[in-house]
Amino acid sequence: MVDGLWGAANCTPLSPCAQAGALMDNGTAGWGASPPPQPAEASPSERWSQAWAENFPGAAAPGNGASPSVVAPHRSPVAIHPPRPEVPAGAPPLTVPGSGPRAAASHRQQRDRKLRRPGPPTPPTDDTEPGSRRSRGRTIALLCAVLAVQAAVSLRLVWSNTAAQNEATALWAGHLMWSHWLHGVTVPPFQAYLPGAPVIYPPLGALADHLAGLAGARLLSLAMMLGVTVLLWSTAARLFGRRAAVFGAALFAILGPVLQLGALATGDALSLLLLAVSTWCVVRAGSREDATGWMILSGVTLVLANAAAYSSVLFDPVVIVLALLVAYPTPGGKPALARGATILTIVATLLMVGTLIGGDYYVSGIDQTLSLGINMPGARLTVLSHATAWTGIVAVAALCAAVMGWAAGDRRRARLAALFAVAGLIVPAEQALQGAVLGLDTHIVAGAWFAAMAAGYAVHRLIAAGATPRAQAVTAGACAAALVFPLTLGVTQSQALLHSWPDSASLIAIMRPLAAAGSAHLLVEDPNIAEYYLPAGRHWARWSSTRNIVLPSGKSILIPVSTAGVVGAGSPDVFAKYIASGYFSLIALNFADTTALDHRIAADIRLNHHYKVVEVVPDGPGPYVIWKYEPHAAVQHYQPTIGSGSGHKTNQHAKRPGGHRRRRQHRNQR
Repeated sequence: MVDGLWGAANCTPLSPCAQAGALMDNGTAGWGASPPPQPAEASPSERWSQAWAENFPGAAAPGNGASPSVVAPHRSPVAIHPPRPEVPAGAPPLTVPGSGPRAAASHRQQRDRKLRRPGPPTPPTDDTEPGSRRSRGRTIALLCAVLAVQAAVSLRLVWSNTAAQNEATALWAGHLMWSHWLHGVTVPPFQAYLPGAPVIYPPLGALADHLAGLAGARLLSLAMMLGVTVLLWSTAARLFGRRAAVFGAALFAILGPVLQLGALATGDALSLLLLAVSTWCVVRAGSREDATGWMILSGVTLVLANAAAYSSVLFDPVVIVLALLVAYPTPGGKPALARGATILTIVATLLMVGTLIGGDYYVSGIDQTLSLGINMPGARLTVLSHATAWTGIVAVAALCAAVMGWAAGDRRRARLAALFAVAGLIVPAEQALQGAVLGLDTHIVAGAWFAAMAAGYAVHRLIAAGATPRAQAVTAGACAAALVFPLTLGVTQSQALLHSWPDSASLIAIMRPLAAAGSAHLLVEDPNIAEYYLPAGRHWARWSSTRNIVLPSGKSILIPVSTAGVVGAGSPDVFAKYIASGYFSLIALNFADTTALDHRIAADIRLNHHYKVVEVVPDGPGPYVIWKYEPHAAVQHYQPTIGSGSGHKTNQHAKRPGGHRRRRQHRNQR
């Protein structure tokens, strides 16, 4: 053996190197032979002393009166633990006696100690996490059930009535916009009086109307409202949890105005869908540091929502404040301010550019929509009563959610619930201050969308208050059963809202041959429905209303009104001049919207004996009286008596039971 650190003189009898040397010196026993019998194992202190003496001769071992820091200058301290010798290929592994069992025992002891050591408290479960596949499947199944109920109820309303005035106006404008783009046809200044930009929803609704009629346009709105419900569920799930999202979506989907909006071909459904997308983008950004892309997308969709329906601009501050709350406290105050500033800059810039491009007509249309054209202080209580009946459930539940969240110590969600509760009160408060009932049933839906998320969180807090899982399950079942009441109420309200205007089928059937004859001008109190249904409506320059007179050149004479708004008396002298000259070949008044002006016009008609009463059509609160201009007719001594009560029936056709119906059938056959 080589003399040195690995020599036999430097190895202890029990050390691994001594055992290896003994095996190598034995001529008959190689690496594969059995080792000789081992002597009794020495204690650890004895082995340490022997190793110290052999590696550092002349130096006292620690604990024998010498300093532990004394080390032999010609030896390395690493020699205390020499490396294992290389083992030839095919030889069994060389083990140190006693090392394996002690290591295994030590590992088991450490594992037992870790199990016995008390760990950190388990955090409370939060159903905003992805959860198991089974839990996600159950939640999606409940959402599909909510969507099925919403779609079924709204589908019943699609074919239940003829077009409303706002539906007819939007679809008629859309058809004319397509004619303008494809054929260069001149169109009236829709942007001056439509409640949204004429280039956003009207062409889209007109395309659906061209493919499947009024029902197709209404089905398009239904698809949009189903998307709004899905976005509510997704947004609420990220903010309040899946349970709150399901109940919030259910409460929103069964509201009366929501069910009606799913069967109404107007731009309100598209605007609400874009507003929901903008809100979802803000929430989807979450706690990430850089959310610029999401904020840009949110700002652009918010501007499109404002363009589709000008009334949605009331909820722009809600989206901006939500961006601040989502980003605070994580990722922090500065990122939160940056998100809000990004959305505000995009919205302000794009709205300003769009208004400058559109010109004064757009400014007039926006002002008319937001001011609603009517200011009746006596209608404030009516506004509040309607708002309470339609969305009072979700508004009260949203306020309760803010209180419950604050009491439970969930301050972040309490702030979100408070914001959504305020959003649910914006439209009722704004229209109550103006004294305007017009458009409340459609404008209030946007606020209900925000409030429904907070209402779902209130139900979640109520269920979570159960002491045991069984109690929570019972509470959840009771809350689900309680949805039957708002569902029944919503179905009744939606039917009443969709039948709040009269069926115009009889009026259209009578006016179709009258309007088709010639190309003369027509004066109709509310021409929107006739313009939409009749082919003569494509020639928009023929149609005048009690608020404007369209000249042969296409220009309009706007009739000034007083502070009474669109129901004011207007300027009857302007109409008197055109009636005296026989400018209108057909005049149709229903003495409902502009009652005082209609009576003045009727008096001027009686002064011109060329106008003859040809039809009196029942139409809602007031019958339509139709006069036709006949140049060579004799004086007609009969004039219909128009009043506010049963006097509507005192006319020539009412004296003959069934005569009016038989005459309409004759016209249809002809």
